[in-house]
Amino acid sequence: MDIKGKVHEVSPVQNVTETFKKRELVVEYAENPQYPEFIKFEALQDKVNLFDNIQVGDQVEVFFNLRGRPWTDKNGKTSYFNTLVVWRINVLSGNQAESAQPEYAAPVDISSAPDEDDLPF
Repeated sequence: MDIKGKVHEVSPVQNVTETFKKRELVVEYAENPQYPEFIKFEALQDKVNLFDNIQVGDQVEVFFNLRGRPWTDKNGKTSYFNTLVVWRINVLSGNQAESAQPEYAAPVDISSAPDEDDLPF
């Protein structure tokens, strides 16, 4: 699965245990710009480095897997949790790149060119 959106927050790496680490990313997903959604993703283990070059405001495309699991509390009540686990992320444009103007070649004045037509047709 994948979505495109704007980075809202990037968390630092969390060492949950000595052998398990994770990192979270929140993306503003504006399928309907009037009501944007803030979607939290997780990167696990060696994938936490995927967020190293991501900055707040970047436009990104996030590729992820949807995972779910049950959890039963001490009273026997079962709850279900979903997790969006990132496996790839592409930066579409940085927060500074959006305001940058594209560079074009300067216009050429062709009215002062000689009227020689040496085209073969």
